[in-house]
This record gives sequence, structure tokens and C-alpha cells, in this order.
Amino acid sequence: MERPPPPVPPTRPPPPQPPGTPSGWGTGGHRPTGLTGLWWRFRAWPIWVQVLLWSVLWPVLGAFALLARPQKAAWQLVAAVVLLVVVAPAWAVAWIAPQAAGERVAAAEGPDGGVDEEPISSGEPGDGGSEPASGAVAGDLEVHFVDVGQADATLLLHEEVAVLIDAGHWQRSDVVPYLRDQGIAELDLVIITHPHADHIGQFDQVIDAFDVTEVWWSGSQTTTQTFSRAVDALDRSGALYEEPRAGDRTSIGPLSFDILNPPVGTDLSDLHDASLSITITYGEVALLFTGDAEAATEQRMVSAAVDGLRADILQLGHHGSSTSTTAPFLSAVDPAVGIYSAGSGNQYGHPHAEVIDRLQAADVETYGTDVHGHVIVTTDGSSWTVTTDRSGSVPAVPAPDGSGDEARAPPGSEEAPDEEAPATSEGCEPGQVDINSAGVEELEQIVHIGSTRAQEMIGLRPFANVDSMTRISGIAAGRLADIKQEGLACVG
Repeated sequence: MERPPPPVPPTRPPPPQPPGTPSGWGTGGHRPTGLTGLWWRFRAWPIWVQVLLWSVLWPVLGAFALLARPQKAAWQLVAAVVLLVVVAPAWAVAWIAPQAAGERVAAAEGPDGGVDEEPISSGEPGDGGSEPASGAVAGDLEVHFVDVGQADATLLLHEEVAVLIDAGHWQRSDVVPYLRDQGIAELDLVIITHPHADHIGQFDQVIDAFDVTEVWWSGSQTTTQTFSRAVDALDRSGALYEEPRAGDRTSIGPLSFDILNPPVGTDLSDLHDASLSITITYGEVALLFTGDAEAATEQRMVSAAVDGLRADILQLGHHGSSTSTTAPFLSAVDPAVGIYSAGSGNQYGHPHAEVIDRLQAADVETYGTDVHGHVIVTTDGSSWTVTTDRSGSVPAVPAPDGSGDEARAPPGSEEAPDEEAPATSEGCEPGQVDINSAGVEELEQIVHIGSTRAQEMIGLRPFANVDSMTRISGIAAGRLADIKQEGLACVG
């Protein structure tokens, strides 16, 4: 179906680059060079400085053109006058005026909304959150919490707009087929809450399969192959790119977007803390998405929320982990429905017992993709219904170690198995076993690798390096140290 594109800004900032590129420019960590870099540095200065330079620079250039060679032809003199009197002021107005109207030029001036804003009235938060600027809405909005295993992917579908939040697991290819089954031909907006491989995993597949108008990322970076593929896909797509910040508000079609996290100046190296968190309002119904935001981030959102955090539908943070959906946050949101995305029988015990107990005590109707399959919320803007693929009830599963932080590896260790290892290349020496190509019998030569683990290894390929063998069941730091000391395993 044909959908009008959302309003967009006149320029596209560069996407975040993998580590190794210059950092320190903008939230994406990318510094333009040459004339482009000079232009972006000029644009980052305060408005009054830009106006002053425009006022001085162009007369100087015009005078130089007029006086450098007095014998110029008449058309050259006319061109210089036109440049001075017409082109320069028009150029200054075209480029400087939008900044004065609210475009973000520096962190000190506060955030801006990425796409052209339609103000959202704050009002008093009610059961459905804030009233959107557009007032009454027409038609139904479907919100598909897609069953993508131990990962996230959510589709918001209306006759006027289609939005995808997160893109599934890097080891699967189920997002594009699901979108096609829903009749999607193009996406107005793709939002990646943060670049862990269970959220950005199939971004490149999505961006290559559909026309995408605009992409929002948090601006965080990783060193994984999945992230590199995603950046490459974004570069070749031509989609507009934005890094929204807390306080930004905009509307796309009948949907109103209110950015809650991250605030300007957040340390983007903590991917969970920098997760894009957004309230999306349709009519009087509000939905809240927080990615993998955890307790400290939730507390910051509660403290910073001017109009409250009330939402009818809450996607539980971090797949239902006890690191998220804290009691103060849940109380501030006060949802009627909670939905999490997790894989059946996942190794993290998601959702955690204390989270489910907390939801049940607050009388929150709870659904999970591990139990119910695809979960679809349909709303007309005033009420909603929830349909699922399967019936069932969400059990409270205790965390494996009681800490609730198992999905975040300790500093210096390998990423968790649902997050791809950094892209590296080691090479194999004669006599070593390439864990990405060896058969079962060869793999069994490696210490701690029996037949069962060898078969599991084949299913988990490719491995970025030997360190990523911790993705194998039962291979933790101690056994990995034995494997590396043996020196038999390698990645070719």
C-alpha cells in the first residue's frame, strides 16, 4: 500500500561507524573531513557566530571579486554583485534560519526531534497517556510483538504508517518473512533501541528487503560483525538517519513519539543504559518501549519525566530480566498490559520470577512470546484487544544464579551467547582444528569437546574467535582457558 513518507529534516547526519574511525563528532562518533568537515564544524557553532561570519565573509568575498581584477568583463562584475546581494543572504537564511527555529546545533542548546516536529500536548496523563496532537484517529493500529526467540522485533502497522522496532536475532532469518506475511512493502521508520546482536541482528536483511524512509539508532557502537553489516546496509540504503534524544517529540502519520532515553551527553559505551526508550501514542492509547534499559536508566526516566510515564502497554525491559521493570518504574508507568520477548527455555531464565510476581501483584495482564508466540495488540485509539498464537499463562521462572544479571557478561569477558562476539580474524596453523569448518570427529579432539558439544558447535557457527566458544553450553571461563592453553582450536 502507498503510504506518505514522514516529515524529514533536510540533511542526513552520518551513521555511527565501527570502532577504528575517528570519534568525538556528534553522537554517532563520526567526524566528517575536508570541506564537509569544515562545513559541519561551522554549523555546530552558535547561531550568532554563524550570522556574524555570514555578514562579514560574503562582503569580503564580493569586494575581493570586484577589486582583484578591475578589468573583469561586465558579466563577471554582475555575477559578483549577485553573489553578494542575492545568493549570500538567501544561502544564510536557508541554512541558518532552521537552526534558529529549533534545530539542534550543540548539546548546550538542548535536543531536537530528528524529524520535523508536530507539538504533542502534554495534558494530564490518564489511562492512555498524553493526548496526541492529531486528536481523534481513524482506523486500527496493530502492534505485533513478533516471536523471534531470545531477541526483540516489534511491528506497528496502520494503514498510513509502518514502523519496526528492533530487528531480531543475528542467527535467525525470520523478521523479513513475517513482515512480508503482513503485506509490508515499505517501512516508514526502523528504530534500533541499541546495537546488541539480539536487537540489530537482522537489520541488514530488513534494510535490503524493504524501502525504508528513516532509521533511528541510539548512536552506540559495537565491534561485532552484525553491527558492521548493519552500518554497511544503512550506508547503501539512502534512508534518513537520526539519533533522537530525551525530550524529542514528533509525529509520523497518526503516531506520536516521545523520546525518554538517552538524554543528551549519555555515555554511549553502556549499550543498555543508552537504549532508545520511547512512548508511542495512538489516540488515547500509549505504548512504552525501553529496549534493554535497566534499573539505573529506569530511575533516570522516572526522575526526568515531566508529564509522567503512564502507558497502557509496556514492553518489559531486557526480555523480562530482573535487571529491569523495577518497582518504581512499574509504578510510574502503571500499565494494564505487560509483554516481553524471550526464547522458550532460554538459558537466562527470562522472564525472571520477581518481575512476573511484581506484575501479578500490580494486576498487570502479562504475555510473552515464549509462551504465546506472536502477540498482537489491536487498538482503535481508545480501547484495545490482545490476540496470541497460542494459549497459556506466563510462569515465574527463577533466575539461574539469583543475580538477574546473567545476560551482561563481566568486564573483559566474552559477550553473552545471544550477543555476537567481536569480529576478529585469528588464522590457523598446521595441525590446529578450525572450529568453523571441522567435522564432529575433528572437533572432538579439542579438550572438553565431546560429541554433543561438537554437534552444538556446528549449529552455532560461525565463531568470531576462540574466545567466543563460551557460547557453547558448559564452556565457561575455566574450560575456555584449558582450550586456549591446549592451543588446538583456531578460527581460520
